[in-house]
Amino acid sequence: MPEYLYPGVYVEEIDTGNKPIEGVSTSTAGFLGIAERGPTTATFISSYAAFQRSFGTYYTDIKGNQAYLAYAVEGFFLNGGLRCWIARATSSTAKTATITSGAITVNSAGPGIYGNNIAFWIRAASIAPKDATRFRLTLYYWASSADAAAALAAFDPKTGILNPAPGQSEDFDNLSTNPNSSMYFAGALAGSSNLVTVSPAAGGALAVTAKPALLAGGDDGGALTLADFEGSSTDPTNLTGLAALNAVDEISLLCCPDENSQPAGQIAVQLEAACSNLKDRFAILNSPANAGVPSNVVPTVNSQRGYAAYYYPWLKVINPVNNIATLIPPGGHMAGIYARSDNNENVAKDPANEPISGIDSLQLPIDNQTQAVLNPIGVNCLRFFKGQGNLVWGGRTTSPDPDWQYVNVRRLFIYIEKSIQQGTQWVVFEPNDATTWARVRRSISDFLTGLWMQDMLQGATKDQAFFVRCDSTTMTQADIENGRLIAVIGVAPVYPAEFVIFRIGQWSGGASVTEG
Repeated sequence: MPEYLYPGVYVEEIDTGNKPIEGVSTSTAGFLGIAERGPTTATFISSYAAFQRSFGTYYTDIKGNQAYLAYAVEGFFLNGGLRCWIARATSSTAKTATITSGAITVNSAGPGIYGNNIAFWIRAASIAPKDATRFRLTLYYWASSADAAAALAAFDPKTGILNPAPGQSEDFDNLSTNPNSSMYFAGALAGSSNLVTVSPAAGGALAVTAKPALLAGGDDGGALTLADFEGSSTDPTNLTGLAALNAVDEISLLCCPDENSQPAGQIAVQLEAACSNLKDRFAILNSPANAGVPSNVVPTVNSQRGYAAYYYPWLKVINPVNNIATLIPPGGHMAGIYARSDNNENVAKDPANEPISGIDSLQLPIDNQTQAVLNPIGVNCLRFFKGQGNLVWGGRTTSPDPDWQYVNVRRLFIYIEKSIQQGTQWVVFEPNDATTWARVRRSISDFLTGLWMQDMLQGATKDQAFFVRCDSTTMTQADIENGRLIAVIGVAPVYPAEFVIFRIGQWSGGASVTEG
């Protein structure tokens, strides 16, 4: 209680005891796939341009295998996505390109042969203060090894011109080899370079180089395996693959555009398992490019609790580099549509009957008869409608359980569960008594009331939309003595109007005739 020493009017803020629950984000995607280059740890990306700076663009490996990660991320942002995380999959035998020059070791940002196309140039610092520890580091990258070699062979240090010009360059001036300097190179480049990582070389002295030199030793390694996509979880500071995305709490959508690079839906199974185990994200699965006639299309995994959805057919886009039509999986575009629907409406709205942006056409047309076969088994069709364009025309999960057969229902429960989990952390170590129980009930009830008022729950009244119980009926004395506070919550989700039926009849005077 504050002490009042002079007459007047005082205003005090008090804690009402009710802790509001804020809804979590549902639109952050996690992409696992094959990229031209870049790090293998989970990397946050907020635009396609940022993706290109770190991971490159459309990519076909030296064996001619098409990678789809770049297309998927581009489609995500074209369709309304705003935030995503990337985990680049690489072979366990891939090697990082490197070079040591005096006091500095330079490594490519990730493993792969691409690192051999990165050149570095150490020059004298161009800005004050100048001393023996100061230097300027410039980095160059060419997508083609032939271009890199040609540019360096013809390089003239007097003009500094590189021809062919690098596709990407970075310049860091006034760096220092002094660990006590605010411009110490190891700290200054950490998180700032998209091309390399740097570290001090033991016993070396700063050495200015006459011209740029290429890194060496980068190798793609052997063919990728399922284990490469699953990634490594042994070192918490260096998680890779799916393990890296699993550790990112804010991810709510999971997609691997290159899932069909492995046989028999193996990656799809891992994606669904990750979502089912973590219970805070949803998997978007792709049909294979060679799925054949629609009647042969079958979801690669049945998600018993509805943590995955399966989309068909593939999309046709025009590659702006060569102006050639390319078939790509739909998952990246769908993740963007999910995000757009969530941001424009809310997570309770099924992301169906939504336009697909950034494509030329669909792989093949789907008619009503075809969808009548596919829809009941959980295949969400993408269709073209005259006057409307290309639309998402399905909103089901791959679950055989009717309770979890709709995408919006499962994702609504993910949203509610995660929001309550994060919004009730204050309860931990509070007295497990009636006062705390009442506060828990109020917090959760207020949150669910807000959802009901946004039409995210069905029911004419709050009592029809949800219930919250947290009292002596939801926990035993043994629960209390063992530190367990248990609340029981029930909600009535809104189901989509998947089949809209109009009964039309003739009416004349007091008589009517009904068709059907």
